[in-house]
Amino acid sequence: MYAVETKNLTRKFGSFIAVNNVSLAIKPGSIYGFLGPNGSGKSTTIKMLCGILELTSGSGSILGLDLARDGEAIKRKIGYMSQKFSLYDDLTVKENLEFYAGMYELHSAEKKIRMEEMLEMAGLQNRRNELTVNLSGGWKQRLALGCSILHKPPILFLDEPTGGVDPKSRRLFWDIIYQLAVAGTTVMVTTHFMDEAEHCDEIGFIYNGNLIANDTPANLKKKITGVLLEIPADNPMEMLQSFMEKKISVLDIYPYGTSIHVLILVEQLEEFAHYNYKIIPPSLEDVFVHYVKSKRKELSK
Repeated sequence: MYAVETKNLTRKFGSFIAVNNVSLAIKPGSIYGFLGPNGSGKSTTIKMLCGILELTSGSGSILGLDLARDGEAIKRKIGYMSQKFSLYDDLTVKENLEFYAGMYELHSAEKKIRMEEMLEMAGLQNRRNELTVNLSGGWKQRLALGCSILHKPPILFLDEPTGGVDPKSRRLFWDIIYQLAVAGTTVMVTTHFMDEAEHCDEIGFIYNGNLIANDTPANLKKKITGVLLEIPADNPMEMLQSFMEKKISVLDIYPYGTSIHVLILVEQLEEFAHYNYKIIPPSLEDVFVHYVKSKRKELSK
């Protein structure tokens, strides 16, 4: 049995299709990265899986419970952390944990143990009586995670959990995610940070409400055929324009930081001998660009 399974999951707002026929199958105890630009349908999908939004059509199950019929039972079995921290700034760290412990109906003995464990996990043992408003983004983030897993949910949904926090806090947060997965928790996390997605067991790319790719990071990279070149450029957009004016035949080309990435056939390498190129393996960002461009071409036909 899959921890999360959906078939043609769809959500419409009037005539606007926010999520379009998304089918997922997430294994228990795995970390599933759900990637896509802002407005692509990530949060809407998560909210349907958590029972916050109703499905327009399609079907799905969480831990064997039906999304359409068993909404309340599902809510008791999941942990959910939204992209906007659902903490109360005017409460202390301890009071926020107590509030969530009450929501999850934890009994007194278990509540005390779990609160201490969450304070330790978040590194907030000595700040338990501090007002939450005084915490930095990284500390709030770990406290919010602690609140969402107080009741030991077998599945955890994290919606853009590391947005707006510093790189060190992001790394620490992901260390906690790995520990949870090792202990058997299924984690579904939305993110637009490609470096985070590299460490997921499987990844789904969503674009304009459509799931355009779904596989392990390694397999997704293998699906890009050809040779990928990185060519340094003082002005990447200018170099890109130059390539287009010369009508140089390539499989794909796009700016990438202070360079351009060019995907070509191996037999074309000689044509690029005078460029100061480096052959590189595709990153997940390259994979995402490739799939988005392919989807755009498909939709424009």
